[in-house]
Order: sequence, then structure tokens, then C-alpha cells
Amino acid sequence: MPNYSTISGEGSGSASAGDMARNKHIRGRHKEGGGGQATMVSSVINLLNTIIGAGTLAMPSAMSHFGMTLGVIVIVWSGFTSAFGLYLQSRCARYLDRGTSSFFALSQMTYPNAAVIFDAAIAIKCFGVGVSYMIIIGDLMPGVVEGFDARAADIPFLMDRNFWITVFMLVIIPLSFLRRLDSLKYTSIVALIAIGYLIVLVVYHFASDVLAPRDKIRFVSWGGPVEALASLPVVIFAYTCHQNMFSILNELANNSPGSVVGVISSSIGSAASVYVLVAITGYLTFGNDVIGNIVSMYPASIASTIAKAAIVILVTFSIPLQVHPCRASVDAVLKWRPKDVSRPQARTSSPGGRPLIPAQSRSDHGPTAPISDSRFAILTTIILVLAYIVALTVVSLERVLAYVGSTGSTSISFILPGLFYYKISDPNSVHHQRLMKDDDALPLSESEDEDENADEGLLGRSVESIRSAASGTSAKSRNTRFPWRWRRKWRWDMEHLKPEFLRGAALALAIYGLCVMGVCLAMNLVGTVTAH
Repeated sequence: MPNYSTISGEGSGSASAGDMARNKHIRGRHKEGGGGQATMVSSVINLLNTIIGAGTLAMPSAMSHFGMTLGVIVIVWSGFTSAFGLYLQSRCARYLDRGTSSFFALSQMTYPNAAVIFDAAIAIKCFGVGVSYMIIIGDLMPGVVEGFDARAADIPFLMDRNFWITVFMLVIIPLSFLRRLDSLKYTSIVALIAIGYLIVLVVYHFASDVLAPRDKIRFVSWGGPVEALASLPVVIFAYTCHQNMFSILNELANNSPGSVVGVISSSIGSAASVYVLVAITGYLTFGNDVIGNIVSMYPASIASTIAKAAIVILVTFSIPLQVHPCRASVDAVLKWRPKDVSRPQARTSSPGGRPLIPAQSRSDHGPTAPISDSRFAILTTIILVLAYIVALTVVSLERVLAYVGSTGSTSISFILPGLFYYKISDPNSVHHQRLMKDDDALPLSESEDEDENADEGLLGRSVESIRSAASGTSAKSRNTRFPWRWRRKWRWDMEHLKPEFLRGAALALAIYGLCVMGVCLAMNLVGTVTAH
């Protein structure tokens, strides 16, 4: 949020602008009233761990269908669209009180009676992903143990997938009971080290093994529309992390536009670089013969066994990152009550510029009463028990997850961010008008909100005080404004983008998400028919 300052003694109009500025400064920058304590580094680590998962190992297979040229373009494009969805979420969060942003809170402001549907979809999606991670643990661990010691094959319980799922639950349970996402930063570091090992393994085999012949590599050509469309969900869903973005925004200590854009660009940029590197090196190693899990194509060795163990570590520490938004969404669904949209809305903002939604106690999921310790424990226990039971009884969730991912991932990544921002930023929206009322009173307040020492500078003046002071300023003071005018043409924090452009782009992102959902569902149906 912009950093506003005030100048006293400019009359009643200026004082009113100063009051609004001070209130907005408190809402956007201070830790009191819902602010977080997470650093940019920990936020990037958690968001990057949410993004990068076992799907990284499927990138070479996806590139084999796209071809190298188109494959790189699709990977970069998917990262860009996902980053734009995250950015729209951060813009939507400005309409909410500091530390209370969530899909549920935005739904209450935009589509009140559909809020329960949105949160139910998020909960189901995160629950399904968490269960799939548990299944991966059960499938890989017997091979990992046997790879380290062949005698383990003679011990029945070490070859039992249910045994290993149960053992790893002892690690997952305490991590899932942590309230703050920032508390998982250390386990996220371990998970990123694991994915780092997998990257090194892929690059090592690329450098040391005999590469695939040129006739098995598509540099420009592709495998055709059917193969490409079938691989498209693998690339698009590889960037899904939007379910945790609001928690990142709530816990980020410095939530200035520049910091938020830095977190988004660092996370998505790092993930895209990893995907491109693994896709190219893995594809050049095996050519068109590469399969979904490239690690399984390497000869049996200690290195490949460690790689399988790294995958287990990666998904283990990723499960709590799915439990966190799942719990919050389930809590919101249970608290949801139909809203009478015909009833006029109560005023949620005073003329002094107080938050659009009254500040209440901080919770995991927006401006509602915080989750009590007992409710928190009960919801977490239910989610973990159900996930454990499903993982033990179901061997494969591939087909179910294909449909859940096609609907849930596209919704939270593209459709919801686009629709929320398009609706809430409507010039005729009461929420937008109240927010812009504060902004219009301080037209130059966007310049250098990172400068904490300029609290009594020019930024806090009203339009009238600036114009009256302009006639008496010296040439030196006039020149100091020119750099700001130049910086407004392009800014790292993207504050130069016009609302009209963002609204059009947000609507385009939502339409793009619907198209992606349609393509993914169609390919799933084709796959089902082909299988039968």
C-alpha cells in the first residue's frame, strides 16, 4: 500500500486528507491491526515450495510433445499468466483491512452468495493434492528402502505402502498444526534443497550420458495438437500456488507494492527457470522416449535412489502447505450464511478513511472471528484423518485429480483473481469509490512509499496545498519533481499501470482461465473414452 504522510496547518481540507492518509498508512504498513512479521525471503521460500513439486519431473515429457521452441514459450507464458493472477490477488487485497485478505472475504464483497462454492472448491482441490502426496510417499518408500539395502525386500512391513504412509504421518501431523504459514519456512528450505538435488541429477545425466539422436528431438516441430493439449495442464498447473497467496500477503511484514511484486516475480521467475532447465536437459537426454517421471528412467544406483528419497521429502513438506488453505476454506464454508443482497449494505468506511471492512481479530481466513484453539485442532484433525484414510484405501487418484485440477486449479489461478478484481475495481463499485476517495485526496502519495523517513514530506499535502505551494517554489524544488514524473512511466512495483488497463486484463485472464478449464476437461474426457 502507498505510504502517506501529512502536513498540518493547511486548513480543514488538508487536515481531512491528512487524517485519511494517516489511517491508510496504518492500515497498509504497520504491524498493529493485522500486520505480519514474515520477511520477503521467507515468503518467497514458502511460495516457491508451494509452486515447485514433483510435477517438475514431468516437464521433459511435456516438452517432448510441444517441441523445444514451443515448449519454452508455453512454460514462460504459463508463468506469466500465473504471476498476473497473483498480482491481481495483491491488488484485490488493498480493498480489505491489513491482514484479513482471503478468497472468502473477497467473495463476500463481490459475489456473496457464491462464496461457499469458491471455498468448497479450494478445500477439495487442496485436500486432493495432499492425499496424492501421501500416495506418492507410499508408492516410493518401499523402493527407496530396497535401493539402499536389498535385504529390505525380505521384510514384509518395509515393503508395505500403508506402513510408510503411517510413519510419515508422524512428521506431517505436527507441521500441519502450525497456525502461521511463515512457521514452515525451514521445512520449505529442506524441500527446496531436495528439489535442488533432483535438478542437479537431471543436469548431471545430461552432461555425462550419451544424448538422444537428433531425429528423436523436436527443435521447432511439435507432436500435434492432441499431444500438445494433453500436456498443457501439466505446465499450467505446475505454477499453482494461489491458494496460499493471501496468507503470504497477510503475514508479510512489508506489504508495499514493491515488496509484493518482488515476492511474486522472485517465486515465479525461479520456478520458470527451474522448469525450463529441467525440461531442456531432460528432453535432450532421452528425446521423444522420455516418460512422465524422468527419475525412473535413470539406471538403478545410489544417486537415483536418493532422488526418489528427495521426492518423498519434497511432497512430505508440501502437505502442510496444502492443509493450511484447506483448513481455512473449510472453516469459511462452515461459517458461511446466505447474504441478503437486496438489503442495503451498511456503511463500512467513515469519512476519515477507515478500512473498508472493520478491523477485527486476525484469523486464518479473512475478517471473521479468529479460529479458536479447539476449532483449529478439530478441523486440522478431521482433515488429516480423512486424508490418511483415503490415502490408505485408494491406490490412485489420477483420474479424480485430473478433474479437480482442471476445475479447482484454473479457478483459483485465473478465473477468481480475474473476476474478483474486475468486479471490485468497477468505477461504480462502492468499495472502489471509497478506496479511490483516499487516493484522490493524495495524488502524489504513490511516489516512494518505501521511504519511511519522509513522513512529513510533500506526499501528505492535498491537491490545493500542492498547487498553492507550487507558485512559490524555487527552481530547485521544481526540479526535484521531475524524477518522479519520469519514474511514473515505468515502475518496478507496477503502480504505473492504469486501472482501466488492469480491469481489461483481469477480464481477459478470467476468460483465459475458462478456456483452459474447457480444454483440460475435454482432454480428460477424451482420455477416459480412450482408456475404455
